[in-house]
Amino acid sequence: MFIVLPILTFVHLVVCVLIVLVVLMQRPRSEGLGAAFGGGMTENLFGAQTTHVLAKLTTWLAIAFFSITLILSILTSKTGNPKTAIEKSLLNAPVPAASPATSPASAPAASPDVAPATLPETATSPTAAPVAMPESPAPEAAAPAAPEN
Repeated sequence: MFIVLPILTFVHLVVCVLIVLVVLMQRPRSEGLGAAFGGGMTENLFGAQTTHVLAKLTTWLAIAFFSITLILSILTSKTGNPKTAIEKSLLNAPVPAASPATSPASAPAASPDVAPATLPETATSPTAAPVAMPESPAPEAAAPAAPEN
């Protein structure tokens, strides 16, 4: 298994280079980039059926490219790659103990931009004791103080 991956990767690289070369050798209908890279030379090399041969070769190279890509992805996912140093440190990190006041089960679900509302205790609660409210001082009269002589 360990020797198959490098061999397939090399074959994949060769197929990629061949696809680039074959596509550049093809003669486009508008005589653009293909003519600059030797479109006339391929006719002399392959004969009159150059476009047909290059089109078939492009099709077969594309099928090989996608097949090798699929095989490489399956084989790579099947290999038991060891965990990276970051994954190992995260798995071995101690989990912080949650206090009862901050446990996720007892915390209200509120968005971070909204402050959680606190509910006043009612008298029906068995643990609630009546709270004595301090009386505010009465407002004094607006009469000015008389100076002493």
